[in-house]
Amino acid sequence: MTSAAESRLEYRAGDFACEGFVARPAEAGSSGPTPVVLVCHAWAGEDLFADEKARALAALGYIGFAIDVYGKGRRGNSNDENMALMSPLVEDRALLRGRLAAAVASAATIPGADASRLAAIGYCFGGLCAIDIARACLPGVRGVVSFHGLFTAPDASQVGPQRPIAAKVLALHGWDDPLAKPESVLGFTREMSQAKADWELDAYGGTLHAFTNPLANDPVFGTVYSAQADARSWARAAQFLAEVLR
Repeated sequence: MTSAAESRLEYRAGDFACEGFVARPAEAGSSGPTPVVLVCHAWAGEDLFADEKARALAALGYIGFAIDVYGKGRRGNSNDENMALMSPLVEDRALLRGRLAAAVASAATIPGADASRLAAIGYCFGGLCAIDIARACLPGVRGVVSFHGLFTAPDASQVGPQRPIAAKVLALHGWDDPLAKPESVLGFTREMSQAKADWELDAYGGTLHAFTNPLANDPVFGTVYSAQADARSWARAAQFLAEVLR
C-alpha cells in the first residue's frame, strides 16, 4: 500500500510501456519546485529495494523516482531470469539509452519537480544505467551515483562519439567485486577523464558486489552485504546529492 505521498507512475519509452514508483517529501512544493533523484534498479527490475531507496531520498527532501527500464510487469525471479532481462540492454546500449532518456524526461514532468535539478543513483546494473545517464548528457541532470555498478562503456557505433560529460559522477565500488575487476575500474577512470567529467571513485576494501543489499549472502557468486560499506556509501551519496542539487 502506498501513502498519499507515494504513487505509481506510468510512462512510455516510444511505444514501450513502463511503470515506476514516486515518493515525495512531506514538504514537497512548499518552497518551490523540488529536485528529483531517479533510482535505477538492479538486474531483477524495479522492486521493493528500489522503492525503499526512493523513500529514503524523499526523507532527504527530494522526489525519489524508481524508474523501470524493463517494462511494466517485467521482473526477474531468478539469476537466469534476471540475466535474460538485463543482457539485451547491456548489449544494445542505444536501446538502453532510449529507455533511460524516457525516464529522465518523465521525471522532469512529475508535478512539483524542478526539471533543472535532476540526479540519478543506481545499483549493480542500475549503477551502469546511472553512468549511462551521465554519458548521454541528458537535460537537467546534474549528477549521478553508481553503487557497486558495472563500468563497461557503450560502443560508439551504438551511441555515437563520446561527448564531454557535464554531470558530476560518483562511483561507490567494492574493490573485491568480481563483476567489476580492477581493469574495468581503470578503464572507467580513463573514460571519465577523457570526457572531461568531474568524477570521483570511492573504493571499499574487502568488499564484494551488492554490498548495499542486506539479502546478498552468496560469497561464491560474489554478492555479500556489508553494513559498513552500505552506511558509508549512503552517507557519501547524500553529501554528493546535496552538493549537486543545491
